[in-house]
Amino acid sequence: MFRRLLAALLLILGAAAVLLFGWPQLFSLQRAPGIAQLVSFRAAGAAGGAVILLLLLVISAANPRFRRLGLSLCALALVFVLLNAAVLSSRGFGGGTLPARAGADVTVVSWNTLGGAPGAAVIAKLAIESDADIVSLPETTEQTATAVAVLMTAAGLPMVAHTVAHGQISKSRSTSVLISTALGAYHLDESAGSTGTLPSLVMVPDSGTGPTIVAAHPVAPQPIELENWKSDLRWLAGACPGGNVILAGDFNSTLDHLAGLGAAPGTTVGACTDAALRAHAAAVGTWPTVAPALLGAPIDHVMTTANWAVVGVRVVENLDRAGSDHRPIVVRLRPAG
Repeated sequence: MFRRLLAALLLILGAAAVLLFGWPQLFSLQRAPGIAQLVSFRAAGAAGGAVILLLLLVISAANPRFRRLGLSLCALALVFVLLNAAVLSSRGFGGGTLPARAGADVTVVSWNTLGGAPGAAVIAKLAIESDADIVSLPETTEQTATAVAVLMTAAGLPMVAHTVAHGQISKSRSTSVLISTALGAYHLDESAGSTGTLPSLVMVPDSGTGPTIVAAHPVAPQPIELENWKSDLRWLAGACPGGNVILAGDFNSTLDHLAGLGAAPGTTVGACTDAALRAHAAAVGTWPTVAPALLGAPIDHVMTTANWAVVGVRVVENLDRAGSDHRPIVVRLRPAG
């Protein structure tokens, strides 16, 4: 009798774990301690679930006394694997190439450079090859960003660099953004504020015409920074109130974490929608580079308001050894309609 009760309790706990870690949004726990860290790696979790499923099958086949419970646990593991696979498939594994650029297109590059570790030449090469108009560079100092702008300008893509730093001790506390002169002159909107631990920039056009450009870097959801991370995400939602906004950077958050921050159905953060999700490429991992892209966490994003259509998204995988622990993401946008 006790054994049956224990088995029933184990199955109930297993079913709850499958729901909790498979879709924490159901309980509004996607940003809760522990769950926030684990749900970042859906693909790795699905792979781990598949391994557990196989182990349970082997043990069940070898041990008749365990078979009934083992097969029930196998069913739960299978549900967990299929649930994660369905979520990842719905978000998409595209993101390989970009279509040819048309006249009114705007290309956005976002790369957390880990303090500028790849060097200005490598960063500029990527931006030039991408024909970038906007380059969001979390963890990149003013010195590196200026050097990238000089190299891009010399290559025929004149850019102006802007940087905000929360102190000069750590390079990770700098965020830079490069904006093409073809988009006009921009200035920092100091009234918009910033994320807390790490800086974000809200750049607005001097003329009043053109997109507001937000270079974003919320802090990572480490236990000591969890409340600051949540506050940063709420700030991001407020940084895209509507109108004409392009928001790019290292969000330290997957789409799961951002659930509930959209201003309306179909939006991701405020009035902005994730470009990779619209391009069916939102399951490709951008961090860390030591893990295959299909197993990594998609935490680097480009998001836009509805006046922009997404032409294509590329997660750059050939720079994994360049020095940063993040993969760049390149997004090509086109005015909608």
